[in-house]
Amino acid sequence: MENILLEAEKYVTLLLNDELKHHYMYHNLSHTQRVVSATKEIIEGEQVETDDANKLIIAAWFHDTGYTKSVNNHEELSVGIAQEFLKKYEVSDDFTDGVCHLIMATKMGYEPLNLLEKIIRDADSSHFKDKDYSQISELLRHEWELSQDKTYDDIPWIEENISFFTKHHRYYTNFALENWQEGKDKNLASLFKNLSKLEKEKKKSEKKAEEFALKKDKARLPERGIETMFRVTLRNHITLSDIADTKANILLSVNAIIVSLALSNLLPKLDNPSNNHLIIPTVIFVLFTLASMILSVLATRPNVTSGKFTKEDVKNKKVNLLFFGNFHKMKLDEFEWAMGEMMQDRDYLYSSMKKDLYFLGLVLNRKYGILRTTYTVFIVGIIISVVAFAVSFKMQGA
Repeated sequence: MENILLEAEKYVTLLLNDELKHHYMYHNLSHTQRVVSATKEIIEGEQVETDDANKLIIAAWFHDTGYTKSVNNHEELSVGIAQEFLKKYEVSDDFTDGVCHLIMATKMGYEPLNLLEKIIRDADSSHFKDKDYSQISELLRHEWELSQDKTYDDIPWIEENISFFTKHHRYYTNFALENWQEGKDKNLASLFKNLSKLEKEKKKSEKKAEEFALKKDKARLPERGIETMFRVTLRNHITLSDIADTKANILLSVNAIIVSLALSNLLPKLDNPSNNHLIIPTVIFVLFTLASMILSVLATRPNVTSGKFTKEDVKNKKVNLLFFGNFHKMKLDEFEWAMGEMMQDRDYLYSSMKKDLYFLGLVLNRKYGILRTTYTVFIVGIIISVVAFAVSFKMQGA
C-alpha cells in the first residue's frame, strides 16, 4: 500500500503539472499538497487506522484532479480519474468506493456523516487557519476572475470571505477544533479589521469625490458678469415697482384732493335751483375721479398667496423660495431645510432666480397696465368734465 501512495503522489503531480490550465491559481498542485499534508496531520491527531488513513491520503491527492477536465462537476471527474488509477493496482472494491466517497465529501455544502469525511473536509479548508490566508484567498479570487468571469472588488471580496467563514464553514474534527480554530478566528478578526479599514477609506474617498464634484460645480457656476446681471435686473425690477407705486400714490392723492374740493365746493351749490345745470358735469367729474382712485388702488393692491409649500414641492422644484409669499406661513426649520436643499442644487437655485425675475416682470406689467389705464381715465375724465362744465355754462347763459 505504501507503494500505491507513492505512485498516487507521482501520478497526481505529473497530471496537475502537465494538464492543469495555468489560470487555476488556487486549485493546483500547491493546494493539493497542502490538503495532503493537513490530512496526514489530522490522521495522526485522530489516530486513524492504517487502511482508513490510506483512503484519506489517496482521496486527498485526487480530490481536485477533475479540474484538469472542467471546473463543472469536478468532484465527479476526480472520482473517475481516481477509479482509473486504482484499477491498475490490486485494491478491493470497498477501498476504491471508500476513496470515491471521500472525494465526493469535498463537494461544496456537503455535510460529513463520519469521521473520515470530517477529516477530508477539514483538511480541504486547513488554510483558513494559516497566517498567509489572505494571500491564498487572493489566488482563489484571481482564479475565479480568469476561469469563471467572476470579478470582485476589495470590499465585496472580504464580505464574501466573512460570509463563508461565519455561515458556511466549520471544523468538524476534534483535532481541527483544538489546533486550527484559533488561527481561523484570528483570520476572521483580521477580515473584519480590513473590511472596516476599507469602508473608512471608501467613505473618505467618496467624501473627497463629493468635495471635488462640489468644486467642479462651483467652477461651472456663472461668472461674475452673469451674477451681476441677475443682481442688476432684480434691482431694476424693484425700482420700477417703486416708481409704479409712487405714480399710483400721486394719482390717488391728486384725485382724493379733487374729490375733497368737489365735495366741499360744488355739492353745496347744487341745492340751489339756479345751479341745476352743474349737476351733470359734477357727476361726470366725480365719477371719473373715483374711477381713477379705484384704479390707483388696484395698481398697488398686493396679491394674497397661501404662503405654504410641501417637501414634495421642494423635491420636485415647484416652489420658488426667493419670494416671501411662498413661505411666510411655514415654520423656520422647514424653511431652513428647503433653503438648504435649494442651495445644494445649482439648477434649482438659478431656476428660482429666473422665476423670480419672470414673476416680478408679470407684476410690473400688471401695475403699469393699470397705471396706463388710470392715467387715460384721469385725462379723459378731466377733458370730458371741462367740456361738460363749458357746455353747461354756455347753455345756462343762452
